[in-house]
Amino acid sequence: MAKTQYPISREFFPYSKFTPRIDRRSLKLAQTLLKTPGFIYRDPDVDVFVRIIPSYNGGEIELFVFTPKGIAKPAPCLVNIHGGGFVFEGTWSHYRHAMNYARSAACIVVFVRYHLAPDYPFPYPQEDCWSALCWVYAHAEELGVDPERIGIGGDSAGGTLAVTSCMMARDRGKKVPLFQLLIYPWLDDRNVSDSYKKYTDTPMWNSTLSKAVGPLVNPDPSATPLAYRSPVEAGSFRGLPPAYIEVAEFDPLHDDGLTYAELLGKAGIPAELHETKGTMHGFDAKVQAPTTQRMVQSRIDFMRKAFFSSGSPA
Repeated sequence: MAKTQYPISREFFPYSKFTPRIDRRSLKLAQTLLKTPGFIYRDPDVDVFVRIIPSYNGGEIELFVFTPKGIAKPAPCLVNIHGGGFVFEGTWSHYRHAMNYARSAACIVVFVRYHLAPDYPFPYPQEDCWSALCWVYAHAEELGVDPERIGIGGDSAGGTLAVTSCMMARDRGKKVPLFQLLIYPWLDDRNVSDSYKKYTDTPMWNSTLSKAVGPLVNPDPSATPLAYRSPVEAGSFRGLPPAYIEVAEFDPLHDDGLTYAELLGKAGIPAELHETKGTMHGFDAKVQAPTTQRMVQSRIDFMRKAFFSSGSPA
């Protein structure tokens, strides 16, 4: 529980009173206990299947493919990457949002389960998500996906991995996704922003937790290029796709999103910035909260505009 009483909206209770533990024992327990929710297989409007694909350093990762029933193909696609500080699995709310995106944005959603630290530190998560993006492009016809309409997005650590996947595509001479959808992303490893210094004890996530998780997820910075572990420090942002960036008010990562939006703007890349109020990091875990519902609709509106602006049928 936070020591400081922040004016976070009551609509986010009880999440506004929760802070996770960050130590090896607690993380191992959490990774063991967090299971894929069974409701994903019972949705009457969305089909789901699982693929195991090859990934980094000879490993494999699991993808969940959510396809709205009756969707016209080839369909647009969102590669969706869950948050969790690079150490937690996706929660039930991550899956709930992914299925909602599929239904409401009229797209196929590929949900990525990447390797987690501390057993699999950087660059495992970056390379896993890159592998997932490459797999979707390579299997677009099989999936019924339009390769010209593939976007990528994620929340928190998932936002990091969405950005690094775009950078990898650009840097490695591959097709860059249509857009990057970033929800309170972690993008700045310098730890000098005003929000990082200010929000040391906010619920759900704070800079004290960021300090604790840092050595677990990035024990050897030399193993990962700077741009892929601190994206705002990349030398160039040219060639990256348009972005939707959403930040929370009482969040140490608040300024990460603002800085990235500014850098994209200077590079001539459109960045749609949304600053939510009365919110903390991970606020949308409370899926029924009015603010969550409003912001999820904003994300869906952005995706539909990107997917269907060319006049393709919805």
